[in-house]
Amino acid sequence: MSSRPLPWREFAVAFLTVFLAEFADKTQLVVLVMAARSLSPWLVFLGAALALVSTSLIGVLLGRWIARYLSPQRLQTLTGTSLLAIAVWLLWDMLHPSG
Repeated sequence: MSSRPLPWREFAVAFLTVFLAEFADKTQLVVLVMAARSLSPWLVFLGAALALVSTSLIGVLLGRWIARYLSPQRLQTLTGTSLLAIAVWLLWDMLHPSG
């Protein structure tokens, strides 16, 4: 048995980040509508929960794989750059509609 303390800070940051990102987003609204229309709202909950757990697992596995090849600083820079590029692209698309 390991005497290493549990990383509660990492747990709390992960929980709060995902909770706040998912709270009242379009996915939650879709689940709300599905549960309201369903005769089995608990099955809607189980399906939605399994989907979120699955996507989180994919994120963790990809993150661990990428961490073998990139330093945390390089990963943070690439992530920030990609988010900035997406923001610029969305702003460009908003200012120059193609239709």
